[in-house]
Amino acid sequence: MNSIKFLGTAGARFVMISQLRSSGGLWFSINGTQFLVDPGPGTLIRAIKSKPKLNPLSLDAIFLSHRHLDHSCEINLMIEAMTDGGFKKRGIVFAPYDCLYIDPVVLIYCRDYVEKIEVLKEGQRYNVKNLIFEIPGKLRHSVDTYGFKINLNNTSVSYIPDTSFFNELIDYYKNSEILIINTVLYEKKENVQHLCLSEAEEIIKNIKPKKAILTHFGMTMLKNKIWEKKVEISKRVGTEVIIANDGMNFDF
Repeated sequence: MNSIKFLGTAGARFVMISQLRSSGGLWFSINGTQFLVDPGPGTLIRAIKSKPKLNPLSLDAIFLSHRHLDHSCEINLMIEAMTDGGFKKRGIVFAPYDCLYIDPVVLIYCRDYVEKIEVLKEGQRYNVKNLIFEIPGKLRHSVDTYGFKINLNNTSVSYIPDTSFFNELIDYYKNSEILIINTVLYEKKENVQHLCLSEAEEIIKNIKPKKAILTHFGMTMLKNKIWEKKVEISKRVGTEVIIANDGMNFDF
């Protein structure tokens, strides 16, 4: 059984700072590969306290979609945890160029702990053990940002992190059967480079995944009790929509 553990569902700075929702990112367990995505504040403690416990030493890779702190704050801590404090050289870090060389969030001393560091580029494919994923395209955010699409024999799983809406998003992630969308805003705000609920719904209606999971909620999503609206959202888009919560385990 493959699974995705939602260690945290906080979106943007105010929910992260208040910790109204945890900001621990996503832990993918697929075909025996352990793959951590966007380790924000609290990732390590959330993993260790997870039931069943998630052991950082079992990680094969860490993926950073972008360098903002709610996604990258514990990248170095998780590198140390993945490598047993640097004593076991192992694992791969995937990150945009600016995370490493312009405004680096991955510390230089930690880079020697891992087997490999891969710079993310649009249109490229990467592999971790027997897992292959692709970067469909560069997203539109205030810093270099990339999502991914994992193609398996019997399904495909995609992750759309923080981005403004643009029509190519639908082409990038078409044929996704499980679609995870960071949905920060309840209503659109001009000049804020995050998806709102209606934009996430537009993406889902056009891609038509078997299941769509909304996560990474900002304050307006919490104030509007988005978890109470999953049935009406599902009816509007014609797809089962799941509203993620902290600690949720999604099996597929």
